[in-house]
Amino acid sequence: MSDAFVPRVGGILSADIAVPEHERELRFYSKVLGTGENPLWREDLMNNLGMPVIGLGARSAEYAHLPLQWMPHIQVADVAASAKRALDLGGSELMHGKDDEGKSQWAVLLDPNEAAFGLIPVVPAEAVTPTEGASARPGCIAWFDLTVSDASATRDFYRQVIDWSVQDVEMEDAGEPYADYNMLGADGSPAAGVCHARGVNLGLPPVWMIYLPVGDLAESLRHVREGGGKVIKATRGTDGNYACAVIQDPVGAWLALVPG
Repeated sequence: MSDAFVPRVGGILSADIAVPEHERELRFYSKVLGTGENPLWREDLMNNLGMPVIGLGARSAEYAHLPLQWMPHIQVADVAASAKRALDLGGSELMHGKDDEGKSQWAVLLDPNEAAFGLIPVVPAEAVTPTEGASARPGCIAWFDLTVSDASATRDFYRQVIDWSVQDVEMEDAGEPYADYNMLGADGSPAAGVCHARGVNLGLPPVWMIYLPVGDLAESLRHVREGGGKVIKATRGTDGNYACAVIQDPVGAWLALVPG
């Protein structure tokens, strides 16, 4: 994923979730994400530069109908038009924020797989705090992808709703080649992935999986277990160290952790 703070159509700027047991969840994420000698995340879940990247909200009556999924906030050229296209293509609307004149400000929707996502306008460049390349990126969202049974149909849904373009990613399962998809923002940089539920992604749920970098992945996985979460799948690199882990938090929300 390119710099999360770049205003662009198709860019994922941030993500949030509304959870029960909010105080416990906040303690869980603070410990799991705040590992390493120089933690990438602060206790308030902003990144190490103090920028808001992810939001962990309490599951109040207003948000009780939202699914327990981390929801990406995706920038689009026209929220109302993108929301309408989503509905026309078999999605459904959960929330739609409008100003006093009825102009769409944001929307929360479900795609045909019931994966939740948010739409927001492209953020004005002057509203974004400048960063200094890769050195400023720790503590940002590393990646987002969605694993579904019909990745081709889902690819086409988001291509029309978000105006993403597509790049094939060659894959192989039991000797059979196939393609997953990188979804590209307006600047041509990968913004997210859409994957088939096979091969390395077999068994993953049809939700937008948020990948969060941590300073010490082994220590983070220890905190996952101690904090009431579950380690679903952990892979190691050729050096023997953890390369990625898919987990569930104590209330059952899925996410992935990667080295920062």
